[in-house]
Amino acid sequence: MTFAANRDSLLDLAKSRSPADRERLLLGIVELCEAGGEGAAMSQPEIQALLNSIFLSLVVEAERDIRQRLAEKLTHADWAPPALINVLALDEIEIARPIIAASPVLRDHDLIRLLAEATIEHQIEVARRPQLGAPVVAAILKQSEPAVLAALCGNPTAELSPADMARLVDTARQVAALRSPLSRHPKLTSELALQLYVWVGQALRQSLAERFRLDPEVLAGVLSGAVAEAHAGGAENGGLVVVAREDERVAMERRLVDKLHAAGQLRPGYLIRALREGRLSLFCTTLAMLGRFEADHIRRAIDSDRPELLGLACAAVGIDRSVFPTILIMVRELNGGRPSGGAESARRATGAFGPVSPQVAGIAFRQAAQSI
Repeated sequence: MTFAANRDSLLDLAKSRSPADRERLLLGIVELCEAGGEGAAMSQPEIQALLNSIFLSLVVEAERDIRQRLAEKLTHADWAPPALINVLALDEIEIARPIIAASPVLRDHDLIRLLAEATIEHQIEVARRPQLGAPVVAAILKQSEPAVLAALCGNPTAELSPADMARLVDTARQVAALRSPLSRHPKLTSELALQLYVWVGQALRQSLAERFRLDPEVLAGVLSGAVAEAHAGGAENGGLVVVAREDERVAMERRLVDKLHAAGQLRPGYLIRALREGRLSLFCTTLAMLGRFEADHIRRAIDSDRPELLGLACAAVGIDRSVFPTILIMVRELNGGRPSGGAESARRATGAFGPVSPQVAGIAFRQAAQSI
């Protein structure tokens, strides 16, 4: 078949909505992908024009599964049309993820545009991209989104300068999610480890002390200084320093949840993620947003002796019955054993996932929460 005939045939397939034609088109695209190693041939203008026409036509009209398979095929292709790669990078996150993570076609300015225009989930994938360049790191630090910063801290190959590391460690004072990945970061220095030591829990303190062989007397002095500073600050400001930091953290979490919700990316699975990161207040904010509940009602429920109220709230937002026991355990671990009631009460709480709709569970939760 001549080049022109092959081009016309593939373009006709791109316009067809027949599943069989879509499959034939995908096979044709796969053949072109497999030929991608022949750099000289792929760089010919007529080949590039064909790729642009077919790929863009496919992406605009193709079903989700074909777009996903196409993204997977083009992840490592250095010959892929930049316009197509950027379109796929802005697609829904499951399609965009491999492209953002590994496509050699994406340049720093493309990644910075994703940080400005795409959803939080896309931004997190940008922060996780291996060998992330300094301009993209600077853009992430400027935006200061907690979830994206946490992903950056967990990226050991990102081009972080000593000043960038110092800024992240300082931010970890307010953003707890940064502390664990920073404590493991290969660019963390002993000086920054001492600063981080003050803000982390006992397990991370032990890890930092062992990794950097920190002097116990120095550590004791650092902790004593931090306690004295906190007390002095509280006395000077009527105890408002700690409250201000807590309010700032809650406000950041609220902005994160609002952005995820506005982008259509806030899903029940985010509740599990928040708990695994030890962020109970983020869990409460997310649950309130998903169920359109009063935030105070969620807080009352998890502080009560009635775990069935938490069960109702979770049932209302689509959490599966089999997942709830895990949620209850994690909430209790982070909330001093509350909601209390023991194992028997926990078993009764699963009754909230009975043969009722999420809407009914939500109404029941609102009515019950008002009486706490």
